[in-house]
Amino acid sequence: MRGQCIAVVSGKGGTGKTSLVSSVGAALALGGRRVLCLDCDVGLRNLDLALGLADQALMDFSDVAQQRCPLDSAVVEHPKLSGLFLLTAPVRSRGQPVTEQQMTRLLEEIRGRYDYCLLDAPAGLGSGFRLAASGADRCIVVTTADASSLRDAQHTVMELHRFPAGSLHLVVNRVRKKMLRQLHATIDDAIDRAGLPLIGVVPEDDALPLCLNQGTPLLLSSSQGAATAYRNIARRIQGEKIPLMRLK
Repeated sequence: MRGQCIAVVSGKGGTGKTSLVSSVGAALALGGRRVLCLDCDVGLRNLDLALGLADQALMDFSDVAQQRCPLDSAVVEHPKLSGLFLLTAPVRSRGQPVTEQQMTRLLEEIRGRYDYCLLDAPAGLGSGFRLAASGADRCIVVTTADASSLRDAQHTVMELHRFPAGSLHLVVNRVRKKMLRQLHATIDDAIDRAGLPLIGVVPEDDALPLCLNQGTPLLLSSSQGAATAYRNIARRIQGEKIPLMRLK
């Protein structure tokens, strides 16, 4: 069975795409899957920090896509999570940018070597977003519950019209139950505004920024809160029917 490439996107920054990619990737790897996390944010890459692999990668996805080196030479495996790999973004733009055709060819090669590839797209709807989505099989739109983020999620969905029904999903991130009550908002409102089926709700969790700063994947240090939500999302990606967690 060939692997799946899933682009994780959002219309604005600060929604938690990188945390989701690193944590869901870790959950899939802990479940025995072979997973590649691909950072598509040229110049502003942070996925290596979230995975605890800062400065470990010598080559990046542009080197592979433009045939300067083979895929195996550019990926870095996590030392504590067998089966979890990183393919990082360039530190800066150099030469000709990677084209959508080159990215599509790269992802086709990745499908033959990994069970899942999670693409961490840059915020916004620019060239990096289009590059990440161009060759993906599915997309996860990440939003928070605030009005501006939900409106940006709607705009993001409109840019993903080529994807068929069932291949687009929504994650509502950084949710505080008290905040939702104060806003008289519900998760159903988020679903209705974005117009997508929900694949996960992730609560605000103080352990997450601490793990990011320490370069430790959340799932290696926590078994509750956001870690539980990310594990559930990983299970749903694989087709399991898991009820949404109750927010405390």
